[in-house]
Amino acid sequence: MSGTNPETGRQMIAGEMVVDLIPQGTLAERIRCGGAGLGGVLTPTGVGTIVEEGKQRLVLNGKNYLLELPMRADVALLSCHKADKAGNLVFRRATRNFNPIMAFAADVVIAEAKYIVEVGEIDPDEVMVPGVVVDFIVQGKGGNA
Repeated sequence: MSGTNPETGRQMIAGEMVVDLIPQGTLAERIRCGGAGLGGVLTPTGVGTIVEEGKQRLVLNGKNYLLELPMRADVALLSCHKADKAGNLVFRRATRNFNPIMAFAADVVIAEAKYIVEVGEIDPDEVMVPGVVVDFIVQGKGGNA
């Protein structure tokens, strides 16, 4: 159960690290709820498994659900393809999965951008995270340093 990091596996086995098992879709929804100010999400995923331990189970219309509470972060470190100097962000490919929702679920947002452009150079229809939620922009490698 160590994945690709043997030190993490060692710490888990030794009981030095607390680990929450969260299915990926549930993780995304918990983060989204944190960013939207919601009280949580109901999901059937994990009912009757180790994932259920310590969680509230609810029955609605005869179906069992787990209440998954919202998740927020103090700091979000995002990786984006392009940012303008006002902090508007554009993501490509897999970076669209968690980066945009994390931007709304963190108190401080730091975006590493491959390319930093002037305000107005990003088409408003391409903006995936508005600059109002981004606190800092850092130039990434391989871009316009």
